[in-house]
Amino acid sequence: MKVSALTGKNNYFEDFTVGDVMKHARGKTVEPMEQVWITNVTMNTAEAHFNEHLTQSTPYGQRLGFGGVTISMCIGLAAEDTAENALMELGMDKIRLKGPLHHGDTLYCYTEVLEKKDANQEDAGIVRFRHYGVNQDDKNIFEGERTVLIKRRSHWGDK
Repeated sequence: MKVSALTGKNNYFEDFTVGDVMKHARGKTVEPMEQVWITNVTMNTAEAHFNEHLTQSTPYGQRLGFGGVTISMCIGLAAEDTAENALMELGMDKIRLKGPLHHGDTLYCYTEVLEKKDANQEDAGIVRFRHYGVNQDDKNIFEGERTVLIKRRSHWGDK
């Protein structure tokens, strides 16, 4: 079986157009277990992530999601459309957590194609994306840019 049979047919370098915006198909509800586990594993001592009693007396009123999980979830939700034919992640930049994500909130992600350019290899090109994460109330809670080296259909796709 060819590798190209395992990935999408419309997300090679040639398929991306600067200015296009995609709404990714799936959303993800933030489970408290995911949030508290990663907070504990990374030894993050910010109690707003794991102390329900404390956060009830704050303006947020409930525990906050860990920003690292918010970022990872949004990039993950976008990956099928933007990086399924990636050869390499080249960078992330301009990461902004724009608002709180609480335990039990649902995250949705959108992506805008910002730039396309040739790479130093003929079988791939470089695409820069801006990812947006919004909650179930359509409030923007995450924004960041990501640069990916993506296969060219002309070299990797079905001939």
